[in-house]
Amino acid sequence: MFNYGYFAFDSKEDLLRKAAEYWNPGKVSFWTEAGTPMVIDRREGYCLYDMSGKRLIDLHLNGGTYNFGHRHPELVSVLKSGLDYFDMGNHWFPSVARAAFAEKLVKTAPHMKYAIFGAGGAEAVEIALKTARYATQRKKIVSIIKGYHGHSGLSVATGDERFSKIFLADRPDEFIQVPFNDADALEDVLKAGDVAAFIVETIPATYGFPMPHDGYLKTCQDLCRKYGTKFIADEVQTGLMRTGVMWGWQGYGLTPDMFVCGKGLGGGIYPISACLVTEECGRWLVEDGAAHISTSGGAELGCLVGHHVLEMLQRPEVISNVHFVAEFFARGMAEMMKRHSDIFVGVRQRGVVLGLEFDHPEGAVAVSRALYENGVWAIFSSLDKRVLQFKPGVVLDVGLCEEILDRFDASMPRARQLLKPGRRVA
Repeated sequence: MFNYGYFAFDSKEDLLRKAAEYWNPGKVSFWTEAGTPMVIDRREGYCLYDMSGKRLIDLHLNGGTYNFGHRHPELVSVLKSGLDYFDMGNHWFPSVARAAFAEKLVKTAPHMKYAIFGAGGAEAVEIALKTARYATQRKKIVSIIKGYHGHSGLSVATGDERFSKIFLADRPDEFIQVPFNDADALEDVLKAGDVAAFIVETIPATYGFPMPHDGYLKTCQDLCRKYGTKFIADEVQTGLMRTGVMWGWQGYGLTPDMFVCGKGLGGGIYPISACLVTEECGRWLVEDGAAHISTSGGAELGCLVGHHVLEMLQRPEVISNVHFVAEFFARGMAEMMKRHSDIFVGVRQRGVVLGLEFDHPEGAVAVSRALYENGVWAIFSSLDKRVLQFKPGVVLDVGLCEEILDRFDASMPRARQLLKPGRRVA
């Protein structure tokens, strides 16, 4: 019996049955058939514990949501103490928590003027796209092929058809896609002078973290300026020190017109996201501050947690640790690739953002399962299943880093077995 006080289940199998019946049958069957039927029970630091008791080191981090790990004591304490005074608040009125958090966010990117809050990354993207349309009085939006910016109305239209076609939202005429790392293709679209915005993840996550070519992002920004298009950086997975600087675009010498952030902004304990905009783009906030309304966007408890997240990320010891972890895995994965070069063929890395390439169309699916069986959870890229998303946290210690490499090494024979010709990977 698993008794959680508020609800109880007879067994893990009982939970999976009810999850399929009342929640999401597709997800339940997918993970069961993939051989990774995880049900997260206890969680602490960078470790998850399945209902079966199995311990897993978390290298998925839900896209960076758990940048500081699960239930970080400082953040839990901030939230608990905040409940003595704050609740969600009322989005209609000025708020001490929102004002303080907005100021702290804007000061991380001084060319920005306003922080506009949402509850999740997709809502922040919606705000950015609507803001671009307001600022340019144009409708067309350009994104990259196999990009990903969320699942809501406007945001889903910018992404891969896997996420849009099922809901008949596949690319209305005003949404255009161009290949990543092809600035000429972008210019061909922009030169008509009718594009409101180009939105791009600084390093596209769901596509498997392909790295931008030298000068590509800067050229894209320059082209946007040339043709009157707003440049939007999606930092939901690359922000918050994950590339070695607070925002990924800073490492590429950019000054985007807008950028969006989410996931780890709430420390994994309270959902919050933000769209930061320049003064020019944010003029609608002066014209009609209620043009975008979000009951849960900028909830005061989320602002309190987010404010502390930024304070933690700016500590010298955290910044130093990010660089240590990045260098540790750069060296470690180079060694692993030498040892397992028959299947492990490439590393895409910037900071603690890593994509590991395997020489099989679904190589990362097999490796994800092998790692799961050996006590590590890392997820394959939805839109390129050759690539494993490998995302260590910013405050990992050396002991856990070494354990991860040991478990990775021990998982490779099982991965080879799963990838044998004729064997179904999942």
